[in-house]
Amino acid sequence: MILAGDVGGTKTLLGLFDAGERRPRARTIRSYPTNAYASFTEILDAFARDEGRPFAVHAAAAGVAGPVVGNRARLTNIPWDISAEEIAGRFGITRVRLLNDLEAMANSADVLTGAEVAVLQEGVMREDGNAAVIAAGTGLGEAYLHRVNGRLRPVPSEGGHADFAPRTDRDIELLTMLRGEYGRAEVEHVLSGPGLLNLHRFTHLGRTAEPGVTPAMVSQAAMAGTCPACVEALSMFVTLYGAEAGNLALRGVATSGLYVGGGIAGKILPALTDGRFMEAFRDKGVMSELVAKVPVKVILNEEAGILGAAVHAQEMLGEVVGGRW
Repeated sequence: MILAGDVGGTKTLLGLFDAGERRPRARTIRSYPTNAYASFTEILDAFARDEGRPFAVHAAAAGVAGPVVGNRARLTNIPWDISAEEIAGRFGITRVRLLNDLEAMANSADVLTGAEVAVLQEGVMREDGNAAVIAAGTGLGEAYLHRVNGRLRPVPSEGGHADFAPRTDRDIELLTMLRGEYGRAEVEHVLSGPGLLNLHRFTHLGRTAEPGVTPAMVSQAAMAGTCPACVEALSMFVTLYGAEAGNLALRGVATSGLYVGGGIAGKILPALTDGRFMEAFRDKGVMSELVAKVPVKVILNEEAGILGAAVHAQEMLGEVVGGRW
């Protein structure tokens, strides 16, 4: 049996899977509010209690929202340290791996079905190319998928904390506001849930957001057309999201595809499909022809992160399942 996890700044998923031919089969997946627990160990204990039955785990992998070094991680947006030893000790297993959350999500790309994605650009998928994943949620995650011996292998990244690059005069005004507040403007300061609130404040002339305003409220008001400043905020978000996705596709030469994941994409899908995202994605000067051929898909499966972790754990088993490793 496989234990998989997806540890985010807002919620944590833990689940048990059976190995499959290509795609692990979920037995149970449970969701926990991350901030309601003092540590990852507490969530592991809650999961064991909730299962209420003995189970033998042969391999485990968990995606975490932060850089992983030496099978240990410190989460970026919550004050947690996580180690593979915690998981191994709690469940008595030796095959344990921590992954960056986008590295985990990237593992799901090869096993997603057509119903689990929305196509923004058909493109021309090359079987010998690389791919990439970008996901805005509590933060912004990015990962590459390099083609190695015919298979796509995820490579983690902390690209969400790279410098924000403005494209228009309006973006430069936004940059000035962000620098004034943070000292340095990161892409994540724009492309994330908190980033959408920064855009909301910017389009509302920089005033402090009203108490209780959430990213969901901003996007819903924008899509309903009830708040002109919200409409501009979401428009900037979508355009800048498309531009950064195009940048990632260029950096990774993602001729096998660019995947858009994260909790925000599915909620604003109408805004992503109206042309603004792809227009910014393709606006790459002499490289416009290259990115115009990149297949671009939105991941609709909200459990892609934990699925990708399970895919990695299945590979760790080192057993032939259904004739495949």
